[in-house]
Amino acid sequence: MSIKGKAYIAGIYEHPLREGTGKTVPQLHAEVAKGALEDAGLDKNDIDAYYCAGDVPGLGAINQAEYMGLRLRQVDSTETGGSSYVLHVRHAAQAIAAGHCKVALITLAGRPRADAKENYSVRPGGGAPADYGFEAPFRPTIVNMYAMVAMRHMHEFGTTSEQLAWVKVAASHHAQHNPHALLREVVTVEDVLNSPLISDPLHRLDCCVMTDGGGAVILVAPEIAKSLNRPRVRVLGAGEAPKHLNGGKVDLTYSGAVWSGADAFAEAGVTPADIKYASIYDSFTITVVETLEDLGFCAKGKGGAFVADGNLISGVGKLPFNTDGGGLCNNHPSDRGGITKVIEAVRQVRGEAHPKVQVPNCDLVLAHGTGGLLGSRMGSATVILEREDA
Repeated sequence: MSIKGKAYIAGIYEHPLREGTGKTVPQLHAEVAKGALEDAGLDKNDIDAYYCAGDVPGLGAINQAEYMGLRLRQVDSTETGGSSYVLHVRHAAQAIAAGHCKVALITLAGRPRADAKENYSVRPGGGAPADYGFEAPFRPTIVNMYAMVAMRHMHEFGTTSEQLAWVKVAASHHAQHNPHALLREVVTVEDVLNSPLISDPLHRLDCCVMTDGGGAVILVAPEIAKSLNRPRVRVLGAGEAPKHLNGGKVDLTYSGAVWSGADAFAEAGVTPADIKYASIYDSFTITVVETLEDLGFCAKGKGGAFVADGNLISGVGKLPFNTDGGGLCNNHPSDRGGITKVIEAVRQVRGEAHPKVQVPNCDLVLAHGTGGLLGSRMGSATVILEREDA
């Protein structure tokens, strides 16, 4: 069943907080839900489906639904890391198309900065995964699992640290116009290369920020979208795909985006050349370079050259990306960046991005999430959105 044109994004909200001291995680989820409802012009009682992931404490969607007082016909707490919320857009659109719900709420929220300051942490978990005993002795960490990918990309294709740095430079050019961005200072390639080396070849400025807060997205059925006084943003196509180590037969030079992107483009009936703006998951600079290749914006191994010299800067380059500053500068709430990618893509297609970064005639956009670890196992999700003129 195709979801093309069968669901619309009617409401979005990004929490302005970047440090959530004094707020609980359920409270943050409720606050972003309220913001998205107000943006859509809907009421809490209109929601009949709720989507969330592992950032919700307790029994996931059930606990949070109780906290927010929701009466639901469907819940979905599929967990694929930071890409969960892009994947939820697809799942919600499928449910709406099948008639299982009419108004679907997706939320993300967390407070890792506040938790660190207060020496308090409650993280979801259910025991060690099956691979733990085989991999733990080698001490994998988040950053070295991405550094390993960057080093392999450099070895295979000649990608340079200078090219990776351009991803951060582009993000910083956009973040300067976002009053809520955690890092608003414009940086240069030299600034990135001169920042401390964290895990060779990645420097500190190659890494995303850690922030509190969150965001929410509301999808609705076509008849509801037409009744609202909001720009109509329809889901044109979507795809999702896990990638794992495949029993040790692993190739670090591509991500699950090769599959999720292909499915999304096929369903939407468009090509990468048609996309006016792209929200790309940017946990690290290498994530962006590899994802752009896998989605087809450039050939495999050419991602470094593609992002160089400002090609991702709005008003300068061929493919404006992450015009809110992205996870590298603006916001990566609860260590998960997927929902902010959808939110900024919707802003662009509505024409509601900051005037300094708004892409002219932006009627077709893409948002992509990469959850998990680029160097081992991940969940990739891609969604393509289109503005439908009234």
